[in-house]
Amino acid sequence: MPMRISVIIPVLDEEMNIAKTVETLRALEPDELIVVDGGSQDRTREICASLEVPMVTSPRGRGGQMNAGARLASGEVLLFLHADTRLPPSALADIRRALEKPEIVGGRFDLELDGTGWLLKMVGCMISFRSRITKVATGDQAIFVRRALFDDLKGFPEIPLMEDIAFARALKRRGKIACLRSRVVTSARRWQKEGVWRTVFKMWALKALYLMGVSPLRLKRYYGDAR
Repeated sequence: MPMRISVIIPVLDEEMNIAKTVETLRALEPDELIVVDGGSQDRTREICASLEVPMVTSPRGRGGQMNAGARLASGEVLLFLHADTRLPPSALADIRRALEKPEIVGGRFDLELDGTGWLLKMVGCMISFRSRITKVATGDQAIFVRRALFDDLKGFPEIPLMEDIAFARALKRRGKIACLRSRVVTSARRWQKEGVWRTVFKMWALKALYLMGVSPLRLKRYYGDAR
């Protein structure tokens, strides 16, 4: 039997994205889908209810929300998907194929931003290249992991920022990371709102300061919501 894959989507005020994400995902026929709401004040919960999407609530914070979803998941593989990210048609087959190799503990996809223009295309390529070299992924790249190892690592750290980087660094210490060539498409809203170069600098600065030992709580205070 093929590996069962549970898809977990943490959400917070995602009324503009969640319906499209769910529709795209359902076309791939995942074994399980769990949406974890962190206290949305818009129509996110109403939309999920209309789509009959299994939804649970959790205190706000992506790390905690993803852990809450994982506790309910039944799959042998956990795939964590942001609400503004679309999987490629081959996503689930690509994951299963990668995990046929026992030394592969998890992985991520290459990334493409949905905006127009060469600059946004270059940013997507830069993110994909960096993570291919470092074997550290961001949440936008749809991180997946074997369930048993996720439990052994005790899930994502429940910190205000950088939960994806912290988890990816812990994951790569446990085995090989699959850097899939197939691409997820994620919203360029952050770059379009704040400006491409300003956002690139902000994200690199966040990561650099975190790796230098600055606490995620302090980073959150100075940089706000980096979603």
